[in-house]
Amino acid sequence: MKHSNRSLELLPTTFILVGIPGLEAQHIWMSIPFSLMYIIIFLGNGTILHVIRADTTLHQPMYLFLAMLALAEVGVSASTLPTVLGIFLFGTTKINFDACLLQMFSIHSFSIMESAVLLAMSVDRFVAIYSPLRYTAILTLPRIFGTGAVIGLKSLMLMAPLPMLLWHLPFCGHNVLSHSYCLHPNLIHLPCGDISINNIYGLFIVTCTFGLDSLLIVVSYGLILHTVLNIATREQRKKALNTCGSHVCAVLAYYVPMISLSMVHRFGHHVSPLLHVMMANAYLFFPPVVNPIVYSIRTKEIRRGIVRMLSEKRSRV
Repeated sequence: MKHSNRSLELLPTTFILVGIPGLEAQHIWMSIPFSLMYIIIFLGNGTILHVIRADTTLHQPMYLFLAMLALAEVGVSASTLPTVLGIFLFGTTKINFDACLLQMFSIHSFSIMESAVLLAMSVDRFVAIYSPLRYTAILTLPRIFGTGAVIGLKSLMLMAPLPMLLWHLPFCGHNVLSHSYCLHPNLIHLPCGDISINNIYGLFIVTCTFGLDSLLIVVSYGLILHTVLNIATREQRKKALNTCGSHVCAVLAYYVPMISLSMVHRFGHHVSPLLHVMMANAYLFFPPVVNPIVYSIRTKEIRRGIVRMLSEKRSRV
């Protein structure tokens, strides 16, 4: 009981967030590109969600998984928005301890969902190419929605212990973070107590989500390539691979910034704080900005749906 009271006394009431190191005087101007990114994220992903919902011909596995990806990306962006725009627009750098833990939980939960949906999409592409005649029979609507429910529950259950583990650690007055939002790799460096359990559980989460997901995505594409190479004609092989183009872009947009950020957090203790901030921003902002653009340009059905939606709005005016 004494240990618990002591931990509570050493918990910070607030954390101090930072914008972009060295550019504090220009934060009001930096709010412009960040605001534009949020507009693109919510408008782009919102448009894809609306098109898929409104067009019944798009109620197919590929597009339903794309809708899940858009929802996860909107969730990540909505989690970061209050503190990011608060810093750049209003100079609000403080965040309540519990609010910080909630933001951390939300960001990482939606990120785990995003990774799992990308894996589900790679399996979807494999089934579509390997067994096109049984595609809709294998990936039925109940299975797709069940997959979405499992992904959501898994993400929440895996992340739930992390805020509680941090809540019981003494911080000894350390409360300055190095980002505009609360991330676990950043928070875990602040406590002055034993963080071995946090590190082990954090590594477990990374391994059984991002690590396993990325490995299975690689396996899926190995099977896809093996299947494509057995297709008789060159034209059919090209057509089959073209259906994977948008998903490959989404995978690269997600995993390349994430791996780069992990490397910087792990080995870049002496690199510029600006690099840490830019890598974290790339990890959180690049996928939700790029993916709606890629899918809108490369996916004919989504493009047609957007054109149809704009035409209907114009005719109403």
